[in-house]
Amino acid sequence: MSPKDDSKHDVYSFFADDPETADKEFFGRVANSDRRGFLKRTGLATMAAMVGTSIPFHRNIPIGFVPAAVAADNVLVGKDGLTLLNDRPVNAETPPELLDEAITPTSRHFVRNNGIPPTEVDPATWELTIDGFVDNPMTLTIADLRSQFEVVTMALTLECGGNGRGFFNPPAKGNQWTYGAVACSEWTGVRLKDVLEKAGVQSNVVYTAHTGADTHLSGKEGKLSLSRGVPIEKAMTDNILIAFEMNGAPLHPMNGAPLRLVVPGWPASTAQKWLKRIQLRDVVHDGPKMTGTAYRVPNRKVSAGEEVATEDFVIIERMPVKSLVTFPANNASIGLESEVRGHAWAGDRTVTKLEVSLDFGATWQTAELDAPVNSGAWQNWRTTAKFAKVGYYEIWARATDSDGVMQPFAIDWNPKGYLNNTMHRVGVRAS
Repeated sequence: MSPKDDSKHDVYSFFADDPETADKEFFGRVANSDRRGFLKRTGLATMAAMVGTSIPFHRNIPIGFVPAAVAADNVLVGKDGLTLLNDRPVNAETPPELLDEAITPTSRHFVRNNGIPPTEVDPATWELTIDGFVDNPMTLTIADLRSQFEVVTMALTLECGGNGRGFFNPPAKGNQWTYGAVACSEWTGVRLKDVLEKAGVQSNVVYTAHTGADTHLSGKEGKLSLSRGVPIEKAMTDNILIAFEMNGAPLHPMNGAPLRLVVPGWPASTAQKWLKRIQLRDVVHDGPKMTGTAYRVPNRKVSAGEEVATEDFVIIERMPVKSLVTFPANNASIGLESEVRGHAWAGDRTVTKLEVSLDFGATWQTAELDAPVNSGAWQNWRTTAKFAKVGYYEIWARATDSDGVMQPFAIDWNPKGYLNNTMHRVGVRAS
């Protein structure tokens, strides 16, 4: 299925005309003599993601089959209204108007996968290993984490480093995220800092290395799709969690069940899902998606389309200041006086000012801005828009962070399409 195909919102339509071809493209199956096809791990993971759990009798599924549990307008069970960008691996974003709540519901939290999710995810038997340059290597169950460490709940913002990639010109390769690869849910777990302190961080440690149970898209056992990390100084901050609950319930399968890291303020790729191991290293971690140009930007301003040598890329750390208008929705019809609201965030910093323009940037009004409910949470804002007469208007929002950095109208191009924090613009018709 092409990520740009309009039929992505109706999986039944996709299978209607030529089910065998559709089945091969979507699930990777080829029909055999009895009209059944073996689901490879990639296809099985995709179908399991659609229904929200494992499929014990998947070998009996006929070619052209679409699970009955899948609604015609949604291909991810438990994920309401998300836009599917890719099915292999599964990636889906949330329209801005569906992010209006202060705490993002699990059903509206974006999905960013790099490989094939695991199918064996029993929280009762799941184990996490802490090793590398530590004094006391440990293997912990989720029950161990609950009993040996303080359990905390925090609202934490996660944003994909490529959020906004779809607006770069010339286009950058990768999932064409627009605005919706961001969320702020409530996560329950234990502080990574507490676990590392119990393990005993040795003086030569430079970086963490995270490993999940997902595998490479090739399906090859043991080949990792993603293994990133953070500097040890970041790892020892107070708002990074090893989480086993999301919004008061077990994690959603596509959000890393049963155990994941939550690293607010940095690219969400550092927040390893299906977490199995945290290794402490004496060098900058060099796992998959840590080297080359992955999750890196040029160390200088570059021209649009310019070729940049690999050695001139640097690792993305703190995410930039950014804001989102969540009400009204783009292309809405509203009254001449209407509330406007949304969220703002700034990586490891806080947002100190949120401004809104109704006249294409000629003038700006300051919105009411809430403090974050805890470190790592986005900040909610609101103001009243008053339009003098009937017509088309655009609502522009820009945030300023605690270091005085203001969200720009447009950013410089970069080859991988990362860190796009241009102002969010919403068109409305006032009457």
